[in-house]
Amino acid sequence: MANDVRVADVRLLSQSWQLALRAERKSPQTLKTYGDGLRLFLDWCEAESAEPMTRAALNGFTAAMLDNGNAAATARARQLAVKRFASWAVVEGEIDADPFLSVKPPKLDQVVIEPLTETELRALIKVCQPPKGAEPKVALRYRRDEAIVRLMIDAGIRAGEMVSLELGDLDLIAGEAVVRRGKGGKGRRVPVGPEAALALDRYLRLRRAHRLADRPALWLGDRGKGFTYDALHATLKERAIAAGIEGFHPHRMRHTWAHRWLSAGGSESGAMAVGGWTRPDMLMRYTKAQASARASEEARTLNLGEL
Repeated sequence: MANDVRVADVRLLSQSWQLALRAERKSPQTLKTYGDGLRLFLDWCEAESAEPMTRAALNGFTAAMLDNGNAAATARARQLAVKRFASWAVVEGEIDADPFLSVKPPKLDQVVIEPLTETELRALIKVCQPPKGAEPKVALRYRRDEAIVRLMIDAGIRAGEMVSLELGDLDLIAGEAVVRRGKGGKGRRVPVGPEAALALDRYLRLRRAHRLADRPALWLGDRGKGFTYDALHATLKERAIAAGIEGFHPHRMRHTWAHRWLSAGGSESGAMAVGGWTRPDMLMRYTKAQASARASEEARTLNLGEL
């Protein structure tokens, strides 16, 4: 097929692409990210009467996102979705050649993300305590949110990994959990400290009375629903607002965990193993905000000026 395909053609092909991604065992979050990116691109092409499989269209879409205030990382992720679709379409013989091979991604800003302070973490945990006399279904939500927060503090689990946890992934007696499919399809074991184990146990006892208790998913949502990636983000943001934390994003929890690990004397190799990173520079991206403070504290213990 030539590259002069219509938006409607690409929308139809996108369904086949999603099937291929599922066959590759891409995570639910990756499926959503790719699907959203391609859909938004096609919406833009329709609005602008642009032919979708052209460099001009993808560059125009990317520029429009940046002009509208989207973060460079967001624009880059959505552009990548479109490029991945085109690569698949070439392999499948749906288009003759990849029109996006030479399209460059937007340069990412080096954003410094400050970790949460100890005071903020305590406040976040405090607002997850159920009111006295709360109904079981209300208490369940509070206990669930505390367990999520404490597990993120203990193990730095990604949001997508957290949502994917199942009951069988926990071993509270051994103090560990299994992330079966982390980023890139890699699994790993993560620690579950005493406080996190206690919070999880309290949640699990309430969970047994939920009408969806037989489901394998660890986390259950409100009003008899499952607990999705979007629900996790909305829930944590709601708790952060109640705790008076400004500029909160759930991803700050992972930055906070990495900083606290290194500040407590944990090794970089240990942080990489628990956090699921494969390269040291990935860890450094998460911890550079407080790198100087940690170095100063380490210098005081070294006392190199004593001669």
